[in-house]
Amino acid sequence: MAEETEAVSAARRLVLDANILLRGVFGTRVRTLLETYEDSVDFYVPDVCFADAQKYITEIAQRRGVDPAACIPVLDGIARIVTIIDRSLYEEYETVARARIALRDEADWPVIAAALLLDAPVWTEDQDFFGSGTATWTTSNVDLYLRDA
Repeated sequence: MAEETEAVSAARRLVLDANILLRGVFGTRVRTLLETYEDSVDFYVPDVCFADAQKYITEIAQRRGVDPAACIPVLDGIARIVTIIDRSLYEEYETVARARIALRDEADWPVIAAALLLDAPVWTEDQDFFGSGTATWTTSNVDLYLRDA
């Protein structure tokens, strides 16, 4: 049992922002990275970010001239790789998370709270997270973090 616990705690963790989910739906790089590292890295996303991605898929698909119905199964595939974190698990970090991101976009607090809960960096393209005291990775360099898993 101790060996199993060590294996779980040794796994790399990464919290995804909603914009990464959407990049996974509309592009290939994010999806490829998720699929490549799904067995060695634990990917997480706050429930509100997953709901945001679902909400904006239709709008983004229409702007890009893509059938929105074709995008939903892609997001569902990503949902099989990431763990969606319920607010009840990360809300105890809300005050600290809001303070860290207050000068940028306080609405992003769930991502910071999830990162604090899991002691994990954030994968995002949103510059509002930079300077929040939480390690961040962008898609262009997250492979450096992932391949060390």
